[in-house]
Amino acid sequence: MNTGESQNISKPPFFDGNNYSHWKAKMTIFTQYLDYNLWDLIVDGPNLPTITNESGEIISKPRTRYNDDDRKRVQMNAKAKHIIICAINSNDFNRIFSCILAKEM
Repeated sequence: MNTGESQNISKPPFFDGNNYSHWKAKMTIFTQYLDYNLWDLIVDGPNLPTITNESGEIISKPRTRYNDDDRKRVQMNAKAKHIIICAINSNDFNRIFSCILAKEM
């Protein structure tokens, strides 16, 4: 009998609002399977590109000044966010869609 859970290994496990610990374990394995660096990014944060301004304050680096490494880090964060968003219902999405970092989600 099909319980509605995806058996497709290319789709993240869907969280229906029940049994969070079970879903979290499945999401952990799914994300690590796709790319272990994605899991590290979700746990540790992406270290998005920053610069130090004239005042000595660390600020977000403007996209126009990104180098290839900066773009890779930003892309990894976007990929992790996409996986999380694809795995949740619309109510949960509305709570987290404004997060910049996958770790915040």
